[in-house]
Amino acid sequence: MTPQKNDTWLYEISSEKKAFDLNLKEVWRYRDLLILFVKRDITTVYKQTILGPLWYFIQPLFTSVIFTLVFNNLGSISTGSTPPFLFNLAGITAWNYFTACFTGTSNTFRSNAGIFGKVYFPRVIMPMSVTISNLMKFGIQLLIFIIFYCYYLLQGFQLSPNLHLLLFPIYIVMMALMGLGLGMTISSMTTKYRDLNVLVGFAVSLLMYVSAVPYPLSEARKKLPDYAADLVAYNPLTQIIEGFRYMLLDTGSFSWIGFFYVLFISIALFLLGLVIFNRTEKSFIDTV
Repeated sequence: MTPQKNDTWLYEISSEKKAFDLNLKEVWRYRDLLILFVKRDITTVYKQTILGPLWYFIQPLFTSVIFTLVFNNLGSISTGSTPPFLFNLAGITAWNYFTACFTGTSNTFRSNAGIFGKVYFPRVIMPMSVTISNLMKFGIQLLIFIIFYCYYLLQGFQLSPNLHLLLFPIYIVMMALMGLGLGMTISSMTTKYRDLNVLVGFAVSLLMYVSAVPYPLSEARKKLPDYAADLVAYNPLTQIIEGFRYMLLDTGSFSWIGFFYVLFISIALFLLGLVIFNRTEKSFIDTV
């Protein structure tokens, strides 16, 4: 039965999309599904595990202890007047949110092929749900940081945030956009090149050491050759880690040029990932 000319359609599903089509109106229409995926991501991550959500606390604490022992005690890397453990915990807290967004969205098409092949909904909801659900993990780890921050204050350490703390929400958005953009790009590429999943884990491990997570940028400029120090300094993740420490601990460096540089890179990476994601979702089911 063919529709008459005066028939009106409530929704029209088409493979024809604009390159930069985020389609926020359609995402808002499926907001209940987005909330459902966020709840699913939160409740199933540590389901049927012995320690459950305690892993949110254990991972940053143990990593900070190891970094303090290896880099600050054995490697004699100075963190100035800031306690090394708190310095490392600040960097790891920011780094963990970026990596959780990146790795969580980098396998979107392959891990959800069964759902995508049967039911229609805006595909971008899936990586968005991962990014939003990771905010809870980030909030828990930030709470751990605040607890140790207060502890060191009581111990007499001179710690104080500065007015750049007003930029804190923007830094979170930049980490989310960067992780989401890179994740969508890798997810689109893994529909054809599956060995990229192995590369993601390897690359994240190496990327941490060129992002000034276990050391301050000033130490990199002091001890590394010029080309290596420039590689670290122009890494946008380094600027995020340094900015995160600067506004919370008033240590390290901050520049508005670096801030807007990272803001531009994060938006560009997100838009690039969105374009590739939208192009891939039209035909990924044939190759995944």
